[in-house]
Amino acid sequence: MDSQLASLRGRAALVTGGGSGIGRACALALAGAGAEVHVVDVDADSARAVAALVGGRAHVADLSDPAAAERLPAAVDVLVNSAGLQHVAPLVDFPPDRFTLIQQVMVTAPFLLMRRTLPHMYAAGWGRVVNISSVHGLRASAYKSAYVAAKHALEGLSKVAALEGAPYGVTSNCISPGYVRTPLVEAQIGQQAAAHGISPGDVVNDVLLTRSAIRRLIEPEEVAATALWLCGPHTGHVTGASVSLDGGWAAA
Repeated sequence: MDSQLASLRGRAALVTGGGSGIGRACALALAGAGAEVHVVDVDADSARAVAALVGGRAHVADLSDPAAAERLPAAVDVLVNSAGLQHVAPLVDFPPDRFTLIQQVMVTAPFLLMRRTLPHMYAAGWGRVVNISSVHGLRASAYKSAYVAAKHALEGLSKVAALEGAPYGVTSNCISPGYVRTPLVEAQIGQQAAAHGISPGDVVNDVLLTRSAIRRLIEPEEVAATALWLCGPHTGHVTGASVSLDGGWAAA
């Protein structure tokens, strides 16, 4: 293996939302580097399929339930918080129960999983927390109040974990991509196409990527490669950071 790449032999990783999209890509990348991967997803078939693919273990969990975190492994060296969901509506019409659900899955669950896994990392003197944030953790878009609020909160939570974990050799960082080719984004493309009466391709170019200098969707594997890099031998001083993969969105 290239000396600049992570070797995770003997390490255990836990990936939420690991059944599809960015989480699936992260599970494959971490397993490819030698980690034993715990694949967590609310969809049982997806979790089991990815676990079988990487030789890991599947855990079916609804992360909106705070008790779910207590049933997941604590002895992990790499935690990837990737599970997420979206709802698009004007703030004045946004369903409060949907807002709460998004915070539970995308803020409370990462907090509970950090709380559960950090003691093992501290005791080992090494650990990596990788939080899949978004450009929406740095910038806002209309009609996405719950998602933007959750990603901003995740960015702050990640920085606190970085400060507290530093004396123990534990880093915590966010990866903040723009629009990634995931089932969540594909669903948004279909909804926008129907709402505006335009083609899916026009939705990508004229709606989603209007603020991006690089006019293409990001592939999940690109995000996973960054997650793996954060677990590598030359990133011990990268902590409390937000690594942007937004095609220049936040630069404008």
